[in-house]
Amino acid sequence: MDRPESAPSGEPDRPAVPEQRAGDPYLRVSDLRVRFDTADGVVRAVDGVSFAVERGRTLGIVGESGSGKSVTSLAVLGLHDPKRTTITGEISVGGRQLVGQPDEEVRRLRGRDMAMIFQDPLSALHPYYTVGRQIAEAYRVHHPRVSRREARRRAVDMLGRVGIPQPGRRFDQYPHEFSGGMRQRVVIAMALVNDPDLLIADEPTTALDVTVQAQILDLLADLQAEFHSAIIMITHDLGVVSQVADEVLVMYGGRAVEHGSVEQVLRRPQHPYTWGLLSSVPSLHGDADADLVPIRGNPPSLINLPAGCAFHPRCRYADRNGDRSRAQVPELRPAGAPGHLVACHLSADDRTRLYAEDIAHVGVAR
Repeated sequence: MDRPESAPSGEPDRPAVPEQRAGDPYLRVSDLRVRFDTADGVVRAVDGVSFAVERGRTLGIVGESGSGKSVTSLAVLGLHDPKRTTITGEISVGGRQLVGQPDEEVRRLRGRDMAMIFQDPLSALHPYYTVGRQIAEAYRVHHPRVSRREARRRAVDMLGRVGIPQPGRRFDQYPHEFSGGMRQRVVIAMALVNDPDLLIADEPTTALDVTVQAQILDLLADLQAEFHSAIIMITHDLGVVSQVADEVLVMYGGRAVEHGSVEQVLRRPQHPYTWGLLSSVPSLHGDADADLVPIRGNPPSLINLPAGCAFHPRCRYADRNGDRSRAQVPELRPAGAPGHLVACHLSADDRTRLYAEDIAHVGVAR
């Protein structure tokens, strides 16, 4: 399944790109801003987000619904409607700058150099075509000189690689003939059929039971080890993040509020919003009888974001900074440990003390 050093006769050469230096991130997003024009006003879905992902590494992006996670991933893939969407900033994939490029140029990369596993496999697959045909066609789009027979062999091979039994027979079956877990494997096979260097998984295990979820996550880990792909895992499930991610980006109101290694963010979180996310899920190490503590209030409207820190209407500690939380947008700054960033007006000492009090109040040991 490794790419050959030179393209075979049925495969067009990939376009030349600037040479990447060793250790350079495969994906680099800088000051990304995404705006939607609606009848009610301008939706500031993503507001100045920056991150990078190296090949062989996984970035987990977490946050409540409406925080900007999926909008960010769709911007990377160039899937927003250009007539209704304004995108600024920089998106570099394998040395190629994508923002401002023609749709056809981005389309050439999508599915081949970068691919996506969508949240709902049943809606991602066409009900009128067999799963094998859909995978084979995804391959032929980027290999137009490959025969249908060769594309079928490739699709059957991928179905087998993602753990679908009797792949030759299942090739000719339709999506409704597969279970939810098997459909998700089909979607993964379709995403990987062209050996992409960047894989974005948007809530890939949401509708699956915990056993199938574990199987899918193990499959992604095995495939990443084989293909050395960069992966973005978009999820609201912190358990999934702790299992698969190397780094974590926490988003709220379209902005990044915390960024660091999975150990830093989940073990030593620095933002009150992250504390709230951790406090609202059960812990294997805490008191089984302790109540979960939800974050009070609701996520903000992206049309009318609160002034200052977008989280301040829901933050128990907003009053400790006078009017700064209501008037000044906090920037991502070093949180102490190398690589750990937080956007919060609280001082480092206050964050350390208040988080300790927060843990004691909730009754869980992180």
